[in-house]
Amino acid sequence: MTRSLVVGVTGGIGSGKSTICAEFARFGAPVIDADVAAREVVEPGTPGLAEIVAEFGASVLDSHGLLDRPALRRVVFKDAARRRRLEEILHPKIRARIAEQIAALDAPYCLLAIPLLVEKGNYTFIDRILVVDCPLEIQVERVMRRDKLTVPEVEAIMRTQTTREQRLAMADDVVLNAGDLDPVRGQVAELHQRYLLLAKARQNDRINP
Repeated sequence: MTRSLVVGVTGGIGSGKSTICAEFARFGAPVIDADVAAREVVEPGTPGLAEIVAEFGASVLDSHGLLDRPALRRVVFKDAARRRRLEEILHPKIRARIAEQIAALDAPYCLLAIPLLVEKGNYTFIDRILVVDCPLEIQVERVMRRDKLTVPEVEAIMRTQTTREQRLAMADDVVLNAGDLDPVRGQVAELHQRYLLLAKARQNDRINP
Protein backbone atom coordinates (compact mmCIF):
# COMPACT_ATOMS: atom_id res chain seq x y z
CA MET A 1 0.00 0.00 0.00
CA THR A 2 1.32 3.45 -0.94
CA ARG A 3 1.88 5.79 1.98
CA SER A 4 -0.47 8.75 2.21
CA LEU A 5 0.75 12.06 0.88
CA VAL A 6 1.71 14.00 4.02
CA VAL A 7 0.99 17.71 4.21
CA GLY A 8 2.68 19.44 7.14
CA VAL A 9 0.50 22.26 8.47
CA THR A 10 2.19 25.08 10.36
CA GLY A 11 1.78 28.74 11.21
CA GLY A 12 2.47 31.27 13.90
CA ILE A 13 0.60 31.36 17.19
CA GLY A 14 -2.96 32.55 16.61
CA SER A 15 -2.89 31.95 12.86
CA GLY A 16 -5.77 29.49 13.06
CA LYS A 17 -4.16 26.14 12.29
CA SER A 18 -6.89 24.23 14.12
CA THR A 19 -9.57 25.98 12.07
CA ILE A 20 -7.88 25.03 8.82
CA CYS A 21 -7.37 21.42 9.90
CA ALA A 22 -11.05 21.20 10.87
CA GLU A 23 -12.04 22.41 7.40
CA PHE A 24 -9.90 19.74 5.74
CA ALA A 25 -11.41 17.16 8.08
CA ARG A 26 -14.85 18.09 6.66
CA PHE A 27 -13.59 16.63 3.37
CA GLY A 28 -12.56 13.44 5.16
CA ALA A 29 -8.85 14.17 5.36
CA PRO A 30 -7.21 12.55 8.40
CA VAL A 31 -5.50 15.02 10.74
CA ILE A 32 -2.54 13.98 12.89
CA ASP A 33 -1.63 16.42 15.65
CA ALA A 34 2.00 16.56 16.79
CA ASP A 35 0.91 18.04 20.13
CA VAL A 36 -1.27 14.99 20.77
CA ALA A 37 1.60 12.68 19.83
CA ALA A 38 3.83 14.62 22.24
CA ARG A 39 1.40 13.89 25.08
CA GLU A 40 1.06 10.23 24.14
CA VAL A 41 4.80 9.52 24.30
CA VAL A 42 4.99 10.67 27.94
CA GLU A 43 1.95 8.84 29.30
CA PRO A 44 2.49 6.74 32.45
CA GLY A 45 4.42 3.57 31.68
CA THR A 46 6.06 4.89 28.52
CA PRO A 47 9.83 4.92 27.96
CA GLY A 48 9.54 8.65 27.29
CA LEU A 49 8.25 9.42 30.77
CA ALA A 50 10.81 7.11 32.36
CA GLU A 51 13.67 8.87 30.56
CA ILE A 52 12.40 12.30 31.58
CA VAL A 53 12.18 11.28 35.23
CA ALA A 54 15.66 9.73 35.07
CA GLU A 55 17.04 12.95 33.60
CA PHE A 56 15.12 15.63 35.51
CA GLY A 57 13.98 13.88 38.70
CA ALA A 58 10.64 12.87 40.21
CA SER A 59 9.79 16.52 40.91
CA VAL A 60 8.46 16.76 37.34
CA LEU A 61 5.66 14.31 38.22
CA ASP A 62 2.39 15.26 39.88
CA SER A 63 0.75 13.37 42.74
CA HIS A 64 -0.84 10.91 40.27
CA GLY A 65 2.42 10.03 38.54
CA LEU A 66 1.59 12.10 35.47
CA LEU A 67 4.03 14.51 33.86
CA ASP A 68 3.70 17.93 35.48
CA ARG A 69 4.28 20.07 32.40
CA PRO A 70 4.48 23.43 34.23
CA ALA A 71 7.07 21.95 36.61
CA LEU A 72 9.10 20.60 33.69
CA ARG A 73 8.90 23.95 31.90
CA ARG A 74 10.27 25.67 34.99
CA VAL A 75 13.20 23.26 35.04
CA VAL A 76 14.19 23.80 31.39
CA PHE A 77 12.95 27.34 30.71
CA LYS A 78 16.13 29.20 31.63
CA ASP A 79 18.62 26.44 30.85
CA ALA A 80 19.29 25.95 27.14
CA ALA A 81 21.34 22.79 27.70
CA ARG A 82 18.58 21.10 29.69
CA ARG A 83 16.00 22.21 27.13
CA ARG A 84 18.07 20.62 24.37
CA ARG A 85 18.35 17.45 26.43
CA LEU A 86 14.56 17.35 26.78
CA GLU A 87 14.22 17.73 23.02
CA GLU A 88 16.74 14.91 22.48
CA ILE A 89 14.52 12.64 24.57
CA LEU A 90 11.17 13.67 23.13
CA HIS A 91 11.57 14.54 19.47
CA PRO A 92 12.67 11.12 18.15
CA LYS A 93 9.80 9.49 20.02
CA ILE A 94 7.28 12.02 18.72
CA ARG A 95 8.48 11.50 15.15
CA ALA A 96 8.30 7.72 15.56
CA ARG A 97 4.75 7.96 16.94
CA ILE A 98 3.68 10.17 14.03
CA ALA A 99 5.29 7.79 11.53
CA GLU A 100 3.31 4.90 13.04
CA GLN A 101 0.07 6.83 12.67
CA ILE A 102 0.82 7.74 9.06
CA ALA A 103 1.69 4.14 8.20
CA ALA A 104 -1.66 2.97 9.59
CA LEU A 105 -3.69 5.32 7.36
CA ASP A 106 -5.68 4.32 4.32
CA ALA A 107 -6.23 7.73 2.74
CA PRO A 108 -4.90 9.59 -0.32
CA TYR A 109 -3.42 12.31 1.86
CA CYS A 110 -3.31 13.44 5.46
CA LEU A 111 -2.53 16.60 7.39
CA LEU A 112 0.18 16.69 10.02
CA ALA A 113 -0.26 19.70 12.30
CA ILE A 114 3.12 20.82 13.68
CA PRO A 115 3.21 24.34 15.18
CA LEU A 116 7.03 24.51 15.12
CA LEU A 117 7.60 22.65 11.85
CA VAL A 118 9.85 25.33 10.36
CA GLU A 119 11.74 25.86 13.63
CA LYS A 120 12.42 22.19 14.41
CA GLY A 121 12.37 20.61 10.96
CA ASN A 122 13.76 17.12 10.34
CA TYR A 123 10.37 15.58 9.48
CA THR A 124 11.60 13.69 6.44
CA PHE A 125 8.23 12.07 5.72
CA ILE A 126 6.50 15.41 4.99
CA ASP A 127 5.81 15.85 1.27
CA ARG A 128 4.48 19.42 1.30
CA ILE A 129 4.33 22.33 3.74
CA LEU A 130 1.06 24.24 4.11
CA VAL A 131 1.44 27.54 5.96
CA VAL A 132 -1.59 29.08 7.63
CA ASP A 133 -1.02 32.81 7.36
CA CYS A 134 -2.71 35.89 8.75
CA PRO A 135 -1.80 39.56 9.29
CA LEU A 136 0.27 40.11 12.42
CA GLU A 137 -2.26 42.44 14.04
CA ILE A 138 -4.97 39.79 13.74
CA GLN A 139 -2.57 37.18 15.12
CA VAL A 140 -1.88 39.34 18.19
CA GLU A 141 -5.56 40.11 18.71
CA ARG A 142 -6.56 36.45 18.57
CA VAL A 143 -3.95 35.32 21.09
CA MET A 144 -4.78 38.19 23.46
CA ARG A 145 -8.44 37.22 23.39
CA ARG A 146 -7.86 33.46 23.59
CA ASP A 147 -5.13 33.37 26.23
CA LYS A 148 -5.94 36.59 28.12
CA LEU A 149 -2.46 38.00 27.44
CA THR A 150 -1.17 41.52 26.95
CA VAL A 151 0.37 42.80 23.71
CA PRO A 152 3.94 42.59 25.10
CA GLU A 153 3.31 39.02 26.29
CA VAL A 154 2.05 37.94 22.87
CA GLU A 155 4.91 39.69 21.10
CA ALA A 156 7.39 37.93 23.40
CA ILE A 157 5.98 34.55 22.35
CA MET A 158 6.08 35.53 18.70
CA ARG A 159 9.75 36.48 18.96
CA THR A 160 10.54 32.86 19.90
CA GLN A 161 8.96 31.63 16.66
CA THR A 162 10.05 31.82 13.05
CA THR A 163 9.02 35.07 11.39
CA ARG A 164 6.06 35.28 9.05
CA GLU A 165 8.43 35.88 6.13
CA GLN A 166 10.54 32.82 6.95
CA ARG A 167 7.47 30.58 7.14
CA LEU A 168 6.11 31.84 3.84
CA ALA A 169 9.49 31.25 2.19
CA MET A 170 9.26 27.56 3.22
CA ALA A 171 5.66 27.11 2.06
CA ASP A 172 4.52 24.95 -0.82
CA ASP A 173 0.97 26.13 -0.21
CA VAL A 174 -0.60 28.99 1.79
CA VAL A 175 -4.04 29.54 3.29
CA LEU A 176 -4.82 33.11 4.28
CA ASN A 177 -6.93 33.00 7.42
CA ALA A 178 -7.83 36.63 8.10
CA GLY A 179 -11.08 35.89 9.93
CA ASP A 180 -13.86 35.35 7.36
CA LEU A 181 -14.57 31.63 7.07
CA ASP A 182 -16.07 31.65 3.56
CA PRO A 183 -12.81 32.56 1.75
CA VAL A 184 -11.00 30.04 3.92
CA ARG A 185 -13.38 27.28 2.90
CA GLY A 186 -12.84 28.14 -0.75
CA GLN A 187 -9.07 27.93 -0.36
CA VAL A 188 -9.32 24.62 1.49
CA ALA A 189 -11.61 23.16 -1.18
CA GLU A 190 -9.08 24.05 -3.89
CA LEU A 191 -6.20 22.57 -1.91
CA HIS A 192 -8.19 19.41 -1.19
CA GLN A 193 -8.56 18.81 -4.92
CA ARG A 194 -4.89 19.62 -5.50
CA TYR A 195 -3.78 17.15 -2.85
CA LEU A 196 -6.00 14.42 -4.28
CA LEU A 197 -4.41 14.93 -7.70
CA LEU A 198 -0.90 14.97 -6.23
CA ALA A 199 -1.61 11.81 -4.26
CA LYS A 200 -2.94 10.07 -7.37
CA ALA A 201 0.08 11.12 -9.43
CA ARG A 202 2.40 9.93 -6.67
CA GLN A 203 0.68 6.56 -6.56
CA ASN A 204 0.90 6.20 -10.35
CA ASP A 205 4.61 6.99 -10.26
CA ARG A 206 5.15 4.20 -7.75
CA ILE A 207 3.13 1.73 -9.81
CA ASN A 208 4.89 2.72 -13.06
CA PRO A 209 8.44 3.73 -12.13
